[in-house]
Amino acid sequence: MRYNKNDLVTITIEDIGHDGAGIGKIEGFIIFTKDAVIGDIVRARIMKVKSSFAYAKLEEVVTPSSFRVIPLCSFHRQCGGCQLQTLSYEKQLEYKQNKIRNNLIRIGGFASDLIDNVMQPIVGMEEPWFYRNKAQYPVGYDKLGKPITGFYAGRTHDIIANTDCLLGDKRNKEILEIVLAYMKANQITAYDEKTGTGLFRHILIRNGFYSGEVMVSFIVNSKHKIELKKQHELVEALSKIPGMTSICINLNPERTNVIMGNEVHVLWGQGFINDTLHVNNERKLNFQISPKSFYQVNPRQTEKLYNLVLEYADLKGFETVWDLYSGIGTISLFMAAVAGKVYGVEVIKEAVDDARMNAHNNGFDNTEFYSGNVEDILTVKCDKADVIIVDPPRKGCEARCLEAMIKAKPDRIIYVSCDSATLARDLQFLCNNGYELKRVQAVDQFPQTVHVETICVIAKSNVSQASRDDEAIHPAKQKGLEE
Repeated sequence: MRYNKNDLVTITIEDIGHDGAGIGKIEGFIIFTKDAVIGDIVRARIMKVKSSFAYAKLEEVVTPSSFRVIPLCSFHRQCGGCQLQTLSYEKQLEYKQNKIRNNLIRIGGFASDLIDNVMQPIVGMEEPWFYRNKAQYPVGYDKLGKPITGFYAGRTHDIIANTDCLLGDKRNKEILEIVLAYMKANQITAYDEKTGTGLFRHILIRNGFYSGEVMVSFIVNSKHKIELKKQHELVEALSKIPGMTSICINLNPERTNVIMGNEVHVLWGQGFINDTLHVNNERKLNFQISPKSFYQVNPRQTEKLYNLVLEYADLKGFETVWDLYSGIGTISLFMAAVAGKVYGVEVIKEAVDDARMNAHNNGFDNTEFYSGNVEDILTVKCDKADVIIVDPPRKGCEARCLEAMIKAKPDRIIYVSCDSATLARDLQFLCNNGYELKRVQAVDQFPQTVHVETICVIAKSNVSQASRDDEAIHPAKQKGLEE
């Protein structure tokens, strides 16, 4: 049967896709329906038709699933952030476990028996709300010309006005309302992506989960340091927020989707916040976090994640560890508490400066941090690696990075990933070049969303293998996953 745009269909939702849309079928024809959950019987309106599938809009839940829950946020259908908020948390965890498993089998080419043997139960949260220590709010206007901030609607850059996200710190609402009132009172303009005009682009808020410290950064459309109109009034109001430690301006004049620019100026306070992570409940590590630094957004789960990485590294006290994409040195310092020597590599200079400071402040003298491209530093500087830990961005590792890792010949590689599709691609390459998959562990860093963190351990294969074939093709190019 051929379906057309605006057709109404009644379907049973059997699964959830990678972006959180419900999946149903009619005579083998697949229909993706946003906001539908597994087990729902729904009436949906076809919005876009392809040859073998269609996208539909949920019109009515005819029979709700036993896994459907009442969403806490009234914006859950409009906002593109919490794709799974109407699905019970237990079922969210099951979905994420299956998502990783399926990607490792389908994209990575691993046997299902192997994955079932090495994959551990996912680590969830006791309280899957108010966990984010970082939020980036775009700034714009509503239909009446009033400045607003909130989140982008799914698959768009249309801002859903919302100052009270249930995933973030409860102080964020007061901060955003102060900034919006200031903008309105002083005619401070919001950025317009279409014209490239307007001043305020984003508001970045970072919170110290244990320290209680707060940082606010204004990302502005300017090439030069600016003095805001009645700046003292804004600073005075924000400085009264409990825990406020740092107020900064970040300059980003580029016509780009990249949120932050290169230049940061401190308006008030010390220009960074501090927070703490706990190593096996035995030791506290203190971290200095600047506006551009990468720091995991869910501190409670980050402690679980990093302690698992430390466990899987199986360090005895003499090993040389390389931490690739090391950020401000969080994983590096977890390793440094046990390893002989730890080298961290990170492309963002400010993060490297923070990492060096964090190592010093925590009393470590067995760490060294390099600023530059991971593949370049590893190729030139690494003459020994017992363990390599790699925690790349969502797009995964560059081919040269994977090749450099193989040439370093570590006994173990621990791959931490926020995207199991690119993880599977990279693992396939590594396991085709002398390594075996030993363990897969999911950690839910992002409840209510489709995203999940994964730790994979690979070790040198027991089967002797010739050096890597120079003609080998990185699977990103084979499968079209490289960005």
